[in-house]
This record gives sequence, structure tokens and C-alpha cells, in this order.
Amino acid sequence: MTGRKAKAGKAALAGAALIALAASSATAAAQPLTVVELFTSQGCSSCPPANANLIKVKDQPGVLALSFNVTYWDYLGWKDSFGRQEFTQRQFAYEPALGHDGPFTPQVVVNGSADAVGVRPGEIERLISASSRAEGPALALGQGKVSIGAGMAPGGKADIWLVRYDKRVVAVPVARGENSGRTLPHANV
Repeated sequence: MTGRKAKAGKAALAGAALIALAASSATAAAQPLTVVELFTSQGCSSCPPANANLIKVKDQPGVLALSFNVTYWDYLGWKDSFGRQEFTQRQFAYEPALGHDGPFTPQVVVNGSADAVGVRPGEIERLISASSRAEGPALALGQGKVSIGAGMAPGGKADIWLVRYDKRVVAVPVARGENSGRTLPHANV
């Protein structure tokens, strides 16, 4: 990893451990975790297959699959109902470290360090299998508190992200744009 890639990867992985706790309050300690982020848009005609592939992996043990709807497709006549500028900014921040000049959809990013389009069957699963899982200090959740300890402290700074998402599959009817007339499923938005 280059310095920039390492920094982006460490930041993503540092947050991944806490996300695991937020996602599963039933466990006392977090297990190693693979974070899968899909950057998608209801206005992108290439995105529905990637959305379907994310739905297939969202309940795998040790995987946190998240859907981030971007806003740069809104100009086509359909404002993405889940699109947020902060999701677009998150994707833009990944691009230099991933070796890209700019963002594209769909884009699947695994553990902040590997990416693919994600539309072919099994493509997301292959990225998950090839990735290293986040390892870090022991984490525990109890009495409404998250405890971090019992391990080596990471060198330098770390970002900790708390992510709220809807675990249901939500069907969205699209009235305009490239997907006009279709009802698109979204998971873990």
C-alpha cells in the first residue's frame, strides 16, 4: 500500500470494528469484520444488478454491507430518494487511494482498499474472499457503552464512524430518469 492508500485503508478499517458493534448488539465482542460499501444511484441504469448482489451478501456472518446512494446522477430527472451529498463526498475521498481519477457507479469498495463494479454474479463475494478482515483492539458493547481496549493501540490517528442503516430491503418505484418505470430494491441504506 502507498502511504495514501494505507492511511485511507486504516481509517476505513478503524471504523469497521465499531460498526460491527453497532450492527450486532447481541455479541459481547466484535469478530473480525469485512466492510462492503456500495456506491449506487436510483438514476444509474447499471446499478440495479449491483444492488441485487449487495442484497445477496448483506446477511453473511462477518460482513457489514452498506449502501451509499450518491447524488451526481440526480441531474437526469430523478432525485435519488436515498442520495446524500456526504455519501458522494465519501466516494470521492476513496478515488485517489483506489487509483481512480473520479467516481463511478456502481462501485463496491471492500475494507476501504479494494474495489470493483459489482454487477457480475459473485463479484462482491470474490472481493470479500480476497480481502483481509479488520483486526484491532478488543471491543465490547454493554449497558449502552462501547469499550475499546485489550490490544495494541493503533499508531497515529484513527477515525471512528458510527453508522445507522436500515436492514430491510426497501423497494423504491422510480418515475423518471434511466430507471423510469422500474421498482428498485435497496438494502442496508
